[in-house]
Amino acid sequence: MISDFGSILLFLIAGILFLAVMLAIARLIRPARPNEEKLSTYESGEEPVGNANVQFNIRFYSIALIFLLFDVELVFLFPWATVFGQESLIQETNGRWGMFALLEMFLFIGILALGLAYAWRKGHLDWVRPQAKVTHIPSKVPTDLYGKVNKKYQ
Repeated sequence: MISDFGSILLFLIAGILFLAVMLAIARLIRPARPNEEKLSTYESGEEPVGNANVQFNIRFYSIALIFLLFDVELVFLFPWATVFGQESLIQETNGRWGMFALLEMFLFIGILALGLAYAWRKGHLDWVRPQAKVTHIPSKVPTDLYGKVNKKYQ
């Protein structure tokens, strides 16, 4: 007889085999006609402009890590709340289970809040806005002439 974990393992193996077989069949029957447009980089339907190796602001990485931190916190909070809310389990342990689970979750949330406070204090959540660069182009035309032209076409 197969245990519950054995049946889960069989489902995983069957899923992986099914995926591998489908990918192999697709590779055998698909047409391979590469051209310049198919091999170009896709940028939301626009023509790619410039080099793909652009400078990436490290702030995006910090914000993504903090988002993942709190996303994982929610993944742990949902099952905890489901189990913590079972009145039969709390009654079996004379309330000790409920108090332990509550203190454990307060500790977990406290550690995460401490980490958020640390990141906030160190300035990792402050978004540095770039300063606008005003270009000055020297011109032989007087500036009051530009004003007259602008008034004429308004």
